[in-house]
Amino acid sequence: MRTVPGATDHVVVVGAGLAGLSCALHLLGAGRRVTVVERDDTPGGRAGRVRLGGYEIDTGPTVLTMPQLADEAFAAVGDSLDRHVELTALHPAYRARFADGTSLDVHTGGEAMEDEVRRFAGPAEAAGYRALRQWLERLYRAQMHRFIDTNFDSPFALLHPDLARLAALGGFGRLDRRIGRYLTDPRLRRVFSFQSLYAGVAPARALAAYAVIAYMDTVAGVWFPKGGMHALPRGMAGAAERAGARFHWSAEVTGLERSGDRVRAVRLASGERIACDAVVLTCELPAAYGLLGRAPKRPVRLRHSPSAVVLHAGTDRTWPDLAHHTLSFGAAWEGTFDELTRSGRLMSDPSLLITRPTAHDPGLAPPGRHLHYVLAPCPNTDVGPSAAQWRDLGPRYRDSLIAELERRGLDGFAAGIQEELLVTPADWTAQGHTAGSPFSVSHTFAQTGPFRPRNLVRGVENVVLAGCGTTPGVGVPTVLVSGKLAAARVTGGAPGGRRPQKGPAPHGARIPAPSAKGAHDPS
Repeated sequence: MRTVPGATDHVVVVGAGLAGLSCALHLLGAGRRVTVVERDDTPGGRAGRVRLGGYEIDTGPTVLTMPQLADEAFAAVGDSLDRHVELTALHPAYRARFADGTSLDVHTGGEAMEDEVRRFAGPAEAAGYRALRQWLERLYRAQMHRFIDTNFDSPFALLHPDLARLAALGGFGRLDRRIGRYLTDPRLRRVFSFQSLYAGVAPARALAAYAVIAYMDTVAGVWFPKGGMHALPRGMAGAAERAGARFHWSAEVTGLERSGDRVRAVRLASGERIACDAVVLTCELPAAYGLLGRAPKRPVRLRHSPSAVVLHAGTDRTWPDLAHHTLSFGAAWEGTFDELTRSGRLMSDPSLLITRPTAHDPGLAPPGRHLHYVLAPCPNTDVGPSAAQWRDLGPRYRDSLIAELERRGLDGFAAGIQEELLVTPADWTAQGHTAGSPFSVSHTFAQTGPFRPRNLVRGVENVVLAGCGTTPGVGVPTVLVSGKLAAARVTGGAPGGRRPQKGPAPHGARIPAPSAKGAHDPS
């Protein structure tokens, strides 16, 4: 593994999102002095927080899987996730509601889910689910440490017996076809393949290897942090500060001071100069390359994932059929992915994620009120409406989205709204997200693993990248891994191993071990 040469005693981490905080904790655990520079006044990055009329709104991800990856970052400094964040395992992990009026609770416990599938679709599908679950577990074991939790220096690093194992599992076939080997009910197939949208690829074109995301969602468990998802970066920042990290809040990085092939200092908009031995950039790729004054040479332009419209609604009522996370599927399926990724049209029959965080933490809303987060995938601005067009389109789409929610059984949703925040690709663009997408570079084959933008930059020997645009990719678990991989580039430490904890271990019943065998049921 290539590492940063020369002195690395003092590292500046640019960005206090999940990747930057993970990196900072791993660097501190390896004995480095760490300064974190963040343009906002709070930690979190994409996992931010907005206060609106007494509501505490998570502005980024709402689904937490694989919490042991966060615990690993805490453990690097002798701390634990359990000391900072109170987690609740969600049962069900999701509720899936379909256009035909049926619904399915998605359990991560094997027996509970098999019983639910049997109730929903009969014994043959239950047997298919059991075989699918076993395949997902094998797929996870084949991928995690060799293809996800690893630094690639070249595509030749793929030439390993684990690659043959992954191929033997069908990982290089198409996701929807592979899921179809186990499940024939189209509703069930959606439940185990929609996750490819997280990677920015339609199920019909996604590699079957991306079913590892379905493993995380439907086998390893889904968790909710008390205080919302923002509690995770807040806890990580607190642990890093106690371990000796110095934080600069509301600090914009405007330049990198270079001497030859090394960055010698980071310059802030305030005029302050922070001398350093190495730099980790966790900002958006175009911003990082702008600071470096160069961009990688690629044969084709990077493709970005679809975007999303998010409606945060504080309401005076809720609906009992909603779980903490509810997947509301439209009748259409394959055609909607063409709309998202090719034609650039808004989904004519959208599938929606509805999250109700006040189901497990009423304190996120005023007494007697409720908080709902509605995510509707939409085309990014490269293929769909531009950011400027979204400024006019946004309010109209908001009205059509609310009307669709009411058609799907959320009667009185419009009348129940007390406070709201609408986020469209125009807002993502204003925040600096390329193509108006918060999901960054998509996971096509040519943008995955060693073919994804590298976390080492040619021509600058002491700068490392982290975040969802680089390896291993998009999503809370992978972004946490990204920070660890960046730290390993600086310290030379093996990224795949867990450091011994210096303090009390977190409660094993609440955070399962990172292996398929021990992750069947966190309860």
